Amino acid sequence: MVRDPFADDEQPDLQQVLDALDDPKCRAIMRHLEEPMTAEEIAEACDVPLSTTYRKLDLLTEASLLREGMQIRPDGQHASQYEVDFEEVAVRLSEDREFEVGISRVSRTADERLQDLWSEVRKET
Repeated sequence: MVRDPFADDEQPDLQQVLDALDDPKCRAIMRHLEEPMTAEEIAEACDVPLSTTYRKLDLLTEASLLREGMQIRPDGQHASQYEVDFEEVAVRLSEDREFEVGISRVSRTADERLQDLWSEVRKET
């Protein structure tokens, strides 16, 4: 599931966020993502099999904790890159006594938002 890069106000599902944060391999991936990395780089840095890495990246992306972008390569073999897409995750109790999750994100520049849009277009073609 690819997240809409322009839907910053959209909040993820509470259970998806909790599941991702509860997973030790997901937490290890987030600890290693000081800068954007490809799945192969993440697998190597975290010492996790590539197939497991892809499953964890999907879990983190669906929970809106990672952002998937595109690494443009001169040879035309472009690759997805992943980076942490939040500053803070908060779980709160609403007035209706329901649990809610809120994610604080870093403000994105126009160039970064355009890059996200371009990445989404590339995935669709």
